[in-house]
Amino acid sequence: MAMAIDLTGKTVLLTGASKGIGAATAAILGAAGAHLVAHYGGDRAGAEAATAAIPEDRKQLLAADLGDMAQVAALWQAAVAWRGRVDVLVNNAAVMDFTGGFDADDEHWDAVWDRALAVNVKAPARLMRDAVNHFRGCGGGTIISISSWAAQRGVTNPATIAYGASKAAVRAATQSVARGFARDGVLAYVVAPGVVRTRLSEQFAASQGGEDKVSAGLASGEWVSPDELGRLVAFLASGAVPQMSGATIDVNGASYIR
Repeated sequence: MAMAIDLTGKTVLLTGASKGIGAATAAILGAAGAHLVAHYGGDRAGAEAATAAIPEDRKQLLAADLGDMAQVAALWQAAVAWRGRVDVLVNNAAVMDFTGGFDADDEHWDAVWDRALAVNVKAPARLMRDAVNHFRGCGGGTIISISSWAAQRGVTNPATIAYGASKAAVRAATQSVARGFARDGVLAYVVAPGVVRTRLSEQFAASQGGEDKVSAGLASGEWVSPDELGRLVAFLASGAVPQMSGATIDVNGASYIR
């Protein structure tokens, strides 16, 4: 019998809620009863569409450029102020630039790395720090970071090296939180998807010779559905598996097994 996930009463801050994994996760968290703080960058329409089925009193849409630490700090403060606390932080937002390859000039190479590290590492790390300090004062909480199988196996396209390195960094940061604050009731999980049916993955496939070529290299022959990841995030957010804290959960259709 399937277990119903009930997040009633929990306040969840989800970054990158306007598209892809984030949009699917936003809808699933809302359907499970969560009060959702849905962060978006510039795509408010996408965030509105993703949260359309959530009642107005259970959602708060907040814009922030995660490359700007002042805006990251303001995002956390606004999330806490909405209902007085945050129970779950989902670090999902990320950038992946396909133009930062080894043939790029120094200026462009540095710019790609700076943006990847700011959005994919510094912003989630700052939010994790704020979350840990908040959770320690109110009985605990949960952090879920969306990493990537690239954090373990490296990237297929060397032009996205900054993205792969950033996903390894956020994985390590999340694991450090899990180890350091388990006794304070802080749970921290890493989700490592393979090829997910998102715009970024479609761009990646185009750079590798097309979707058929990418799919042929997958054990299941299928891409990961964003909804599957959303359901996993909701399950972890429920607190049903506290002793799994610190784990990296691979979601890649048996294509990369450790």
